[in-house]
Amino acid sequence: MYAIVDIETTGGHANANGITEVAIIIHDGQKVSERFSTLINPLIPIPIYIQALTGINDEMVSSAPTFKEAAAEIYNLLHDKIFVAHNVNFDFSFLKHHLSAAGYFLQTKKLCTVRLSRKIMPGFNSYSLGKLCNQVGIELIDRHRAMGDASATACLFSMLLERDTEGHIAKALNVRSKEQSLPPHLPKEDIDKLPSVPGIYYFHNSKAKVVYVGKAIDIRKRVNSHFANNKGGRQKQDFLRDIHHITFTECATELMSFIMEAVEIKRLWPEHNRALKRFEHMYGLFLYEDQNAYLRLVVDRRRKFSTPIYTFNNLSEGYSLIRFLLVEFNLCPKLCFIQRSIDQCIGIADHTCFGACEQNESAPEYNNRVLKSTAYVKSSLPTFAIIDKGRTLSEKSCILLEKGIFYGMGFIPEDQAIHGIEPLKELLTVYSSNDYIKNIIRSHAERFPEKIICFDPQPHSLEN
Repeated sequence: MYAIVDIETTGGHANANGITEVAIIIHDGQKVSERFSTLINPLIPIPIYIQALTGINDEMVSSAPTFKEAAAEIYNLLHDKIFVAHNVNFDFSFLKHHLSAAGYFLQTKKLCTVRLSRKIMPGFNSYSLGKLCNQVGIELIDRHRAMGDASATACLFSMLLERDTEGHIAKALNVRSKEQSLPPHLPKEDIDKLPSVPGIYYFHNSKAKVVYVGKAIDIRKRVNSHFANNKGGRQKQDFLRDIHHITFTECATELMSFIMEAVEIKRLWPEHNRALKRFEHMYGLFLYEDQNAYLRLVVDRRRKFSTPIYTFNNLSEGYSLIRFLLVEFNLCPKLCFIQRSIDQCIGIADHTCFGACEQNESAPEYNNRVLKSTAYVKSSLPTFAIIDKGRTLSEKSCILLEKGIFYGMGFIPEDQAIHGIEPLKELLTVYSSNDYIKNIIRSHAERFPEKIICFDPQPHSLEN
């Protein structure tokens, strides 16, 4: 038995919106056997544009039952049926969410007439309910009212049952099939092409624009996990609605997929990526000249358009480095903001400061040591390559960090001898660097030192 469903709502996602109307048509696979329809009082105002679209206004629902009052009848009609709707995940997410709030757990098989129509009746320009019905000759009365749309969907479903000569409906209902959980506009063929290897994947919208980039150890498994639940939140529903196509790029290792994801998010700025858009180290080591012409080092928060000498995850890392430089280059604690009190400079007391803070040492003399300290920091930044498995047995992957900056990555022949950094760079693709990429490369190098080839000695580690 099938329950063909349509609902009207106050907005596009279940968590913050109510249902204003529900229609359920019971279909036995041959004919309609029962119809149910009711207005629902959502207990929140219906937006003006929704009223204009559906014709349902606040006055019409004021005396209607709340969803909680209608929940038992709705659940009894749905729970032992196959749930059918045009863009099934939208209707199902709303009803599952509101039934759950009323104490009912809805768990049924689902069929999406958008997806089925694309397979059984291919070739149409649009598969929206109104345009599809017009193209196949189904009369649609009361558009954007629950019973009107449900009745049209029931006629469409009957047509799909008659024309399904290749068994697409049975395949969709197979317990192993995950197709009905997919976004309505995403071809299953895109899923079938996905490999089970490390890499990155791209979700494209209807205009082929990339709206999301993700990384994966197993591309196929990770992509499917996006569709494993059907949460009713706005972010999730908007995300699913935007996915029309998937492409992917294979990477040899998980680390390469992390880097490529960060590179591509920075390049494409996809609408649905959020976390990596915001990532930058919070603090930096900065150099500036004060009004007395003394150069001063300071650890401070990073600001837009600022260019730090070095970056840190937290303040303690920055102060640890400055304290090392104070001793190594005889810098002044006061001019480096380590000592902020008006008391005598502690550096003078222990003979590490030569009096620049009291102008007993000339600015050029002091500044010379400051510049040596910053040059030391820059020269001490690590240069190394991470060599790992390739995509095939005939190649190796290579990621290069040069003086603390991500240079690029690529693949080299398995039998390629590495004699120096310059020949290696010729074999790699250059990519832009950022704090996130530098951080994950350094972390990986610390975890897997056996994969590292160093190109210069490190007198003092500056790695985060």
